[in-house]
Amino acid sequence: MSKWIKTKVLLQSPEISPLVPDTRRFTKASLQSMLHKYGMVYVKPVNGTYGKGVIRVELNRGSGGTTYQYQSGTTIRTFGAFDAFHLSLKKATRGRSYLIQKGIELLKHKGQRFDLRVMVQLSPKGKWETTGLIGRVAQKGKIVTNYHSGGKPTAIETLLAPHLGKAQQGEVIKRLEKLGRDTGRFYHKKYPGFKQVGVDVGLDRNMTPWIIEVNTNPDPYIFNQLKDKRMYRKVMSYRRAHDKAKASKK
Repeated sequence: MSKWIKTKVLLQSPEISPLVPDTRRFTKASLQSMLHKYGMVYVKPVNGTYGKGVIRVELNRGSGGTTYQYQSGTTIRTFGAFDAFHLSLKKATRGRSYLIQKGIELLKHKGQRFDLRVMVQLSPKGKWETTGLIGRVAQKGKIVTNYHSGGKPTAIETLLAPHLGKAQQGEVIKRLEKLGRDTGRFYHKKYPGFKQVGVDVGLDRNMTPWIIEVNTNPDPYIFNQLKDKRMYRKVMSYRRAHDKAKASKK
């Protein structure tokens, strides 16, 4: 399922839609208007995994005039004119369909951006549960946090501790767990075949949990990277229960 379809599903929920950053199809006009509105956006492939092809785009207004910049991988390119910038960016997309998403200034851990994966699964009893919460810290010089692109899986408490006290951390975690359950339930209503989803969430300085993306085939093995294996064991036990139920129906 494409990122565009998954975004449109989320926008149908009155509860969830306010936490979905403005997302539009990539065109020259939408790029220009969103950059001028937000200053920073992410350009990402409609179909893609592991953060491959994601580009960070910025508009900078300084005393020397306006410049346009984008980062793809570890390469950064800067332009003084929008048309030349757009042409170069379009070449970087290699003719594939792309989306533009309002950029969220993510919280950082030791100078590197991080986001969170919220794992939600339908329990064997038929209730949606948030079974896993983990942070992913971007590799130095990179813009994506995905494990397969060098992101470091990190306990959420480690990431929140420098920003919040214990009580506030608990409140943020509860909110993330609820957001996960709400998202799982809503997707299940639209597509009953889904039994688990991974919700990628970015926290800004106000601790607002923005839904960057929803993964309908989430990799459970990232949770095995934590020292504490309890989350991983629970995620895998629910996954095995789904696989067993699926096999018995065949």
